[in-house]
Amino acid sequence: MRSSLLKYGVLLATLGATAAAAADESPHTLTANVGLYSQYVFRGLAQGNEKPAIQGGADYSHSSGFYAGTWLSNVSWFSDTNAGNSNSLEWDLYGGFRKSWDNGFSGDVGYLRYEYPGSYLALPAGTVKPNTDEAYVSIGWKWATLKYSYAFSNLFGVEDSEGSDYLDLTVTVPLGEKFTIAAHAGSQSFKGASTAAVNAGTTNDALYSYEDYRATLGYALGKGWTTSLTFTTTNAKDAGYTVLGKNIGDDQVVVGIARTF
Repeated sequence: MRSSLLKYGVLLATLGATAAAAADESPHTLTANVGLYSQYVFRGLAQGNEKPAIQGGADYSHSSGFYAGTWLSNVSWFSDTNAGNSNSLEWDLYGGFRKSWDNGFSGDVGYLRYEYPGSYLALPAGTVKPNTDEAYVSIGWKWATLKYSYAFSNLFGVEDSEGSDYLDLTVTVPLGEKFTIAAHAGSQSFKGASTAAVNAGTTNDALYSYEDYRATLGYALGKGWTTSLTFTTTNAKDAGYTVLGKNIGDDQVVVGIARTF
């Protein structure tokens, strides 16, 4: 009996090891993430009137470098800006190819759709639906990543802004096994001249273009959990970014906790 049990145990261990090896060798990877943040700030701009944000997404990647995913967050900036319109969700859909090499370099090219489901019955002059399509390309080396994004549609509700772009540099440095610190600088430019800009005697570039800066301290809690503290600032103009009486590009602090599965 003991000998039979021993053989049975060895068989189970072998089968388990084989299954684990097969899983490790699978070219497919699926992950999910969820997070709770004190607020949502994107490219330096507060997206939800400085209220808490619940965010989450899912990602698929293949060993060839192909990937696709989706991500969601509550927002209010568009409906806060434009009375009579209703939108409370940002839903991102993206896909692309990324590669990394032994010399520390990496590359990524992809397409991102920002979808803002809602009701848009009272769009003011110079404003269109905020749904946006961007293509992006990035190159990385060790801790640094330089990324360029180009809008193939109007950008985030600004009329006549197709061709606008965003260039950013992010450097993320590990501090031991638990801490990371990240620094980011970005430049958002706008093309064209919307009706709102023309009525103000200016262009989209003069009204809406800005630079943003961000610093983040992250801490790994273990078992997929991380927490973060972020400070953001921009030079966004009051004329283009005042929502509910305040500039959404002003200095912001964000505290968050997230988990990846």
